Amino acid sequence: MSNINSKLSPRMPWSAFDATSLAYGANDFLHVIPGENAAPVTLTYREARDQVDSLSSRLHAAGFAPGHRVALALDNTAAFFLYFLALNRIGCSIVPINATMSREELRYVLAHADISAVFTHSGHVRALGEAVPSNCPLVDIENVAGPFAAPHGAPSARLDEAALLYTSGTTGTPKGCVLNDSYFRQIGAHYIGLGGYCQFRMGEERLLTPLPVTHMNALACSFMAMLLTGGCLIQLDRFHPSSWWRTVRGSRATCFHYLGVMPAMLLGAPPAAEDDVSSQVRFAFGAGVDPKHHAAFERRFGVPLIEAWAMTETGGGAWITANVDPRHVGERCFGLPPEGLEWRIVQESGEDAEHGEPGELWVRRAGDQPRLGFFDGYYKDEQASAAAWAEGWFHTGDIVRRGPDGSFFFVDRLKNIIRRSGENIAAVEVESVLMQSNMIRACAVTAVPDEMRGEEVFAFVVTKDTGSEASQADRLQRHCLEHLVYFKAPGYIAFVPDLPQTASQKVARGEVKRLAAQYLSSGKAIDLRQGKKRSAQRS
Repeated sequence: MSNINSKLSPRMPWSAFDATSLAYGANDFLHVIPGENAAPVTLTYREARDQVDSLSSRLHAAGFAPGHRVALALDNTAAFFLYFLALNRIGCSIVPINATMSREELRYVLAHADISAVFTHSGHVRALGEAVPSNCPLVDIENVAGPFAAPHGAPSARLDEAALLYTSGTTGTPKGCVLNDSYFRQIGAHYIGLGGYCQFRMGEERLLTPLPVTHMNALACSFMAMLLTGGCLIQLDRFHPSSWWRTVRGSRATCFHYLGVMPAMLLGAPPAAEDDVSSQVRFAFGAGVDPKHHAAFERRFGVPLIEAWAMTETGGGAWITANVDPRHVGERCFGLPPEGLEWRIVQESGEDAEHGEPGELWVRRAGDQPRLGFFDGYYKDEQASAAAWAEGWFHTGDIVRRGPDGSFFFVDRLKNIIRRSGENIAAVEVESVLMQSNMIRACAVTAVPDEMRGEEVFAFVVTKDTGSEASQADRLQRHCLEHLVYFKAPGYIAFVPDLPQTASQKVARGEVKRLAAQYLSSGKAIDLRQGKKRSAQRS
């Protein structure tokens, strides 16, 4: 196999896996739990190496080569990581795909990404078959008879591209973040080098995560941390509150990743004699815990929740973590800026904010490589890439303030993004779909607080219809579910005679957000959250 990637070495994450599989061959590499009460699948580094070797050879023989871009709609499974490693080894880039997206969303991403093939499970073949570009092979990995089909088209990715990861943008369509080898190398090195509460012991850690592999956290952070330390990645299909602690104990997890919604759900369960897991779990790593749940969670379960800040775009290039004391528990603190990170907190005027005053966080790496560890840019969108790096700084779109000891505290988002259960949802995208309905004249979408999900999608609608508001709201949500993945559909709809506007006749976003909170607290909005389920998506 040495001839496959001899000109590309070192590739990431392949090169990390290559070294670690030799040093820790007998250690568990993957412990994947495919569903609640389902039997886990465990692979040692040596067993996984054998499978990756075989896959690499078959893919290479089929014609997959450096620069081909391959979509993986494999969910949170062992197969995802094995195919990722095999494709990375031969110089291909992957595009992680959430197969529960609507057909329109799938068509857009698969066409925009210039993919050469799609690999998926049997359960997704029908949905993907209606979205895959013509002549592009769709491979059901559970029913491959003989050799793999040859890739479609010429290679379109740069040789150092490891992944193209799509994330919601403020312009209404997902943006493809180009992630190169250095991105994965830097993110892994940064995480395992944090220290403080986040100590990684070589060959000993078992990191559990329920986060989706279509997000940077599971794709890069937890995966690279285990690859670089010889630890075991425990990957769940998703978060199951009722069986969480049983899974933690049974999998022998020593640390886990969380979203802000998880502590709230776990605290909602009745107290139990085995609540405290401090003898087994040393830390949990995540972001967005509700301030009122932070200390309560740590007291009850004995696990410190280590809050951090990063973005898909910033990777390990700009990653801030509250991994040492004082952590300012319950204050939305995400720590002190690490050595080597330059930052500014900038007001709307473009001037730097005074100490303690809020402003947008701008970041870059110190020295002559200001973009080291960051994404390469947005695929096919040079204008958006340039705007993100205006004036030589990456504009995060997050409003923060700095405390007396230099710690950073999250305040709000500048961009009109809803953060629901860890998913970034562009308000403009939801508005665009709503406006396709012939029922409405205008709409405005914003975020409102949600006890379980962190935030929920709230839509103000100016209607043309004269029917009952409850019926109209239900029809509008069903319309959204036909065009968007379920979590993007409105969880609340309120009907208004007109939308608040600025002097220049634009929607007054700040006023929309204020009114949404008012409508929610007074019960004037129609609650549609029960309709937002995976089962509500297309059959």
